[in-house]
Amino acid sequence: MNLRDLVYGLYSRRVERRLDEDQVPKHIGVILDGNRRWAKAAGSTAAQGHQAGADKIAEMLSWCEETGVEVVTLWMLSTDNFDRPQEEIVPLLGIIEDAVANLAATGRWRVHHVGTMDLLPDRTQAVLKEAEQDTHGIDGLLVNVAVGYGGRQEIADAVRSLLYEHASRGTSIEDLAEILDVEHIAEHLYTRGQPDPDLVIRTSGEQRLSGFMLWQSAHSEYYFCEVFWPAFRKVDFLRALRDYAARHRRYGA
Repeated sequence: MNLRDLVYGLYSRRVERRLDEDQVPKHIGVILDGNRRWAKAAGSTAAQGHQAGADKIAEMLSWCEETGVEVVTLWMLSTDNFDRPQEEIVPLLGIIEDAVANLAATGRWRVHHVGTMDLLPDRTQAVLKEAEQDTHGIDGLLVNVAVGYGGRQEIADAVRSLLYEHASRGTSIEDLAEILDVEHIAEHLYTRGQPDPDLVIRTSGEQRLSGFMLWQSAHSEYYFCEVFWPAFRKVDFLRALRDYAARHRRYGA
């Protein structure tokens, strides 16, 4: 261990000791951004950057367990990412498949897919379904893996599901319009039954949501971190929690 690691370790423990357990967010959303830029800076390939980002996930989930976080949503692949060249998407999907399978194999976390299955290759769909089935009964941290996810697509899918449900009951459009409220749509989101994220973290210095959990993040706090995702450290995570705890959430009041 070098001097820098020692200093970071001491600082991390100091920040952690000062955290108020009652102020820890129960649900954290994380936009895992900056894998390619990290790779470029390190003289590595995009695939190596994505792999380094995947390797960081389990470490981050351990920090969540230690601090009392109950739900984590990880944005691993957006619907917009499918516009990238196939030579990048194909290995990226393989890395995601391995990452999700490894999360399930630990037996520590309950894995749940959020996103549109139809956009994904059959193998990716199978891995996601198997991970969810194998971890269904685990009483631990709930990990939403957002793969093939887009916030606008989620809302469109929720409305479509709502319409199908009421059509099957014989409800007319006019009757549905009379009773429709936000809770009806919320019941059809990918994260239905879960608390909305208290805190959304985005790495890499970008200060935008890019469509992440558009509906659920209406009252979320945001924390934008300069560091690229593969280089995200425990001290960065603890700073995000500290920053969140220092805010006074008014919910419009």
